[in-house]
Amino acid sequence: MSKVIAVASGKGGTGKTSSVAAISSCLAVLGYKTLCIDFDAGLKKLDISLCMTDFTVTDYLDVVNGRLELMEACSESPQIQNLFFLAAPTVCDSEELEFEAVRPMFEEVRREFDYCLVDAPSGIGSGFRLAHAYADMSIIVTTGELPSMRDAQRTAGAIREMGVADLRLLVNRVLPKNLKSIATTVDDIIDAIGVRLLGIIPEDRAVFLSMHKNIPLILYKKRRAAYDYLDAARRITGEDIPLRQK
Repeated sequence: MSKVIAVASGKGGTGKTSSVAAISSCLAVLGYKTLCIDFDAGLKKLDISLCMTDFTVTDYLDVVNGRLELMEACSESPQIQNLFFLAAPTVCDSEELEFEAVRPMFEEVRREFDYCLVDAPSGIGSGFRLAHAYADMSIIVTTGELPSMRDAQRTAGAIREMGVADLRLLVNRVLPKNLKSIATTVDDIIDAIGVRLLGIIPEDRAVFLSMHKNIPLILYKKRRAAYDYLDAARRITGEDIPLRQK
């Protein structure tokens, strides 16, 4: 059964977009036909994290407005089989789009793909709500910083109000020494936000390097973050994967 997953964060700087790219790539490597949709109109940058900047000339408005069929508008990754991308428009006021306007697109997404990850804009504005309109699951990306955790709490509340019951938490860019210095643990972060844990991703220079070398993280050096993103992807598919020892 196809699953639409919105990925959100209360604030910028959590690594949300790079996480969307990494998890989507891992799902595709696992053999699932996977689509990434960038809903962050205007600030769109998911194509960079997917290493697909030179392969996107259309956007989701082409589908919503009936100019193209979904598969005509999607770009296929030249590096990872089963991975597809649908860009955000450069200019789009999400307040002008009604939930019903995007329904046919998501119905077609469910027919064509095993998984669809939607990169929602940071915050809880209209673009965030549109990205969650037809989501089966939402992944909230946070760091261990207090402002990020507080925003994640509010984001979780807003998602529940929209009727999305399956929430998961991705604690990203973790540096154990920083958590130790403020006497905080990942368990404290989970308890504060109140969302089921999907994965813990360490701060890893390979995330930065892979993007700038135009190589998807899962195909780059098999560093810790790549394995932890792969574990998170496997948990999404229903596998019972224990957390790695930190």
